[in-house]
Amino acid sequence: MQTKTEHPYVEINPKICNGSAVVAGTRVRIVDIAIEYEYLSRSPDEIITAHPHLKLEQVHDALSYYYENRAEMDKKIKEDKQFVERLAELQKGR
Repeated sequence: MQTKTEHPYVEINPKICNGSAVVAGTRVRIVDIAIEYEYLSRSPDEIITAHPHLKLEQVHDALSYYYENRAEMDKKIKEDKQFVERLAELQKGR
């Protein structure tokens, strides 16, 4: 069952990306767009160049959703980063 948001280009569906908020009709997570914008300093135009199936209005709506839910989304970004770091450590131990 899909969860409605006030953002026309954002959807949350437990069957897509484990229920993470995504750009509607895609598997691009909102946190990934936020990472590109906030941490990689990519402009919205650069983001759509990297993801040519996205439209500029989708990226702007995704960023708006991110800022409205920043604490929750930043927590997810931190958890994802820690998970990747743990995987890297496990790889080193092989």
